[in-house]
Amino acid sequence: MKKLFYFFCISLILCSCGNKENNESVTSQTNSNPTEMTKQLRHVVLFKFKESSSAADINKVETAFEALPSKIKEIKDLEWGLNNSPEGINKGFTHCFFVTFDSEEDRAIYLPHPAHKAFVDILSPHLDDVLVIDYWNR
Repeated sequence: MKKLFYFFCISLILCSCGNKENNESVTSQTNSNPTEMTKQLRHVVLFKFKESSSAADINKVETAFEALPSKIKEIKDLEWGLNNSPEGINKGFTHCFFVTFDSEEDRAIYLPHPAHKAFVDILSPHLDDVLVIDYWNR
């Protein structure tokens, strides 16, 4: 019985060691250089609208921002949403727009692009404050 117990323990140890080596091998193969393959520039824009702006005014801004990817090919992705944090520390910022670029050059084309400038013209009369943060994803 002791021999069977020792055999079981040794087998369990060997199996777990083998799995660990296999897992590390798979991990190193699948993550050989993930940041190079998926590295993208994120452009995060938060809006605080004037109290005088109507729901229709704000909807016009939302619609105009949503249209930018169809007008500016350098935008790789656009995602946006409304604040719904229960913490109450959004400082009046209600909208978050999340724009993705492949490079700083693409962002440099986007910022002065006529379609972006036209969007800013729609936004400006209703904007109380804006916060922009750009970063490379990790």
